[in-house]
Order: sequence, then C-alpha cells, then structure tokens
Amino acid sequence: MIKGLFTDEPSLRSQLADWEKIALLKFEEKMTDRKNPFPCIPATIGFSLNHLRYGFAGDPRKECSARELALLLEDFSKNSRHFGNYTSLIIFFNTPQSMIKTFNVQQYEQLFWQHLNKLSELDSSKWPQDIPDNPHNPIWEFCFHGEPYFMYCATPAHINRKSRHFDFMMLAITPRWVLKEFNKSASHADRIKLHVRKRLADYDTIEIHKDLNLYGKKDNYEWKQYFLRDDDTSLSKCPFHRFINYFKQEP
Repeated sequence: MIKGLFTDEPSLRSQLADWEKIALLKFEEKMTDRKNPFPCIPATIGFSLNHLRYGFAGDPRKECSARELALLLEDFSKNSRHFGNYTSLIIFFNTPQSMIKTFNVQQYEQLFWQHLNKLSELDSSKWPQDIPDNPHNPIWEFCFHGEPYFMYCATPAHINRKSRHFDFMMLAITPRWVLKEFNKSASHADRIKLHVRKRLADYDTIEIHKDLNLYGKKDNYEWKQYFLRDDDTSLSKCPFHRFINYFKQEP
C-alpha cells in the first residue's frame, strides 16, 4: 500500500514502518545540526517551517518503486502551492543493507536516471511548452505533471561529498516556482547563495563541484547538478530521454 504525502508531525509517526521512522529521524538530524549545518539554507528553512512533504517508496532497484514515486509526485504537483514557499518533496527509498554495502556512486547514478526516465513514461501530462526538450539547453529542467522541478539525489555511497550523503537513497524534488520565489529579491538571494557556498566548502571534504551553477546561465546545465558524483567527474551526456506517448497528443 502506498502512503500519501506525509507531514512531519510527531503524532503521525506511529503510522510509519520502522525504516521510515529511522529515515525521518536521520533527515531531521541533518536539517537541525547546528555544529555542522547543512549547506542548503532554503532546505533548512523549509524544514523548520514544516513546508516540506515526505514520501516513501520501496527498493529503488524495482520498477514498482518508480510507480510509487510517480503517484507521490503527481499528488505533490497538484497541491504543492498550498504547502508554503519553501516546499520540496523528500522521497526516501527502502534501501536494503545488501545494496548499501555493495552499490557504488555510479550504480546509484544509473538508478537515479532510470527513475527519471520511468517518471517521464508514467507522466499523464504534456511537457510544458516553455521548457525545451533538449537537456543540453541552459533552460531545460525535468518536468512532471506540467511542473518543472529541480532534482537532488543523495546516496549511502557518497563519502567525500557529505552534502550528497544519506543513509537511504533519497530524492529532494523542488518546484521551479519555489526557486523563482526565492530569487525574487536578487540581493537577498545573492547573500544566501554566498552563505550556501561557504557552508558547502566547510561541509564537504572535497572541493565544490564544477557543475554547480545558476539556472539560465549559458554555461549551465541543470541535469548535471541533479546527481553529483563523489569526485570531480561528471557525465558528458545527459541520460534522460523524454518519453512521448503519441496517442496522448492532440491532433
């Protein structure tokens, strides 16, 4: 049975499986760590304001988990504007210990892109007209249910890049409208971004990845930031292939 979107209310935690409670607790520790603060300041604000929403999916290697993800993201897409200006959807996958012990970063990377391709296949809505199809276009963004999203993936295999480490495979999915709202005050946004980069330099034991950039800049590709490897390498070509169901297109 697929649970709906979950708010971080203590009274609701009794409904969760043991691994789900552990995932939420680990996430809470990450978001509230004052000694070693998480770099993404908007994420910590969203957590403190209870704007974030949570979902749980099964083993990330299984196709049924991608279907669970699609249902959760569709629900979130329909309702996200009611959750607050700092909302994101946080997805925890039930990652088996055998997988945690054996999977490397590149294997998680492959899984991540498989999930995005499957999401596109399951999407019942049209791709937004103002977002290009080509991921190598600077204004491309992954879209689902008519909404552009910034995708973030964290895995148990990340060690050097602690900002991308989590005890379970995890996604943080942020609507583009949230990022636009955040950037409305350019001076405020610029100050926050400087603090984020400083925190990032302190948080990770490796230099800031060269692919981290700003949306819309000519030398920026959003897809490269979705999954950062644990070193300074990156894929040369985007693995995303937009699924087009021609039977759903208007004549």
